[in-house]
Amino acid sequence: MVTTSTVDRTNLAQWHDVLAPHSLGYRIKLLAQLGTRKLQEGLEPFGLTHFHWLVLCCLWQEDGLATSSIGDKLQQVGGTLTGVIDRMEERDLVRRERDTRDRRIWRIWLTDAGRELQDVLPPLVADIREKSMTGISHADRERFSELIDRAIVNLS
Repeated sequence: MVTTSTVDRTNLAQWHDVLAPHSLGYRIKLLAQLGTRKLQEGLEPFGLTHFHWLVLCCLWQEDGLATSSIGDKLQQVGGTLTGVIDRMEERDLVRRERDTRDRRIWRIWLTDAGRELQDVLPPLVADIREKSMTGISHADRERFSELIDRAIVNLS
């Protein structure tokens, strides 16, 4: 058994950058959690969750996607996504239709209510993004986005 008194803390100094709370991964996770919390606060008056927001974003860009395509875009597993779409359908934000060429595929379409949120929610989310990026130049924001994209590709 290793006790606290026998741990060589001087050896840990070399790992400072990978140990929480100093590690990049931990800080990215914290940033994501804080952003999600702010997003949830903004979506709450609309009775939406951040998962609803993500699905709406996909459908605003391309309506009528297959459920599997939404899952692929969001890197979500089917069961979780199915529940989200169930709740969105109950709220009359989306409707499901079987694909006319392949009856195994369900396509998800925005309703009028889902389309109307496109005028309301993106500005709300843009305000949250702006708050998070206060004091960061446009060039640094672009570079940060590029670096995050590269890290995602590296780990995918």
